[in-house]
Amino acid sequence: MPYKVDKINVAILKHVSDIIQFEVKNPEIGFVTVTRVETTKDYSYSKIFVSFLDNKNVEKRMEALEKSKGYIRSELAKKLTIYKCPSLIFVRDTSYEEGKKIEDILSSLK
Repeated sequence: MPYKVDKINVAILKHVSDIIQFEVKNPEIGFVTVTRVETTKDYSYSKIFVSFLDNKNVEKRMEALEKSKGYIRSELAKKLTIYKCPSLIFVRDTSYEEGKKIEDILSSLK
């Protein structure tokens, strides 16, 4: 992946995390962690991978994020220094749960 796209991914991760944590006023979202960002080379789309502290009402919380997507993108556009602000696609990051499941299987084998 080109160096510039990596820099944009880091900037988007930082800004989106701050916007969700400090500026979005939707209590349904709860505590969200942005784990990684993947942006296309032409900056059209950014996949924002998120994980939640607890796994209760995940679908409802993802819907709340989708509802706040327009506000998050408009605030992100004010903070980025690139020509085109990418469209945001929120994706639930399940890598922690998968890792935990593998760890449990390995510990049961001992």
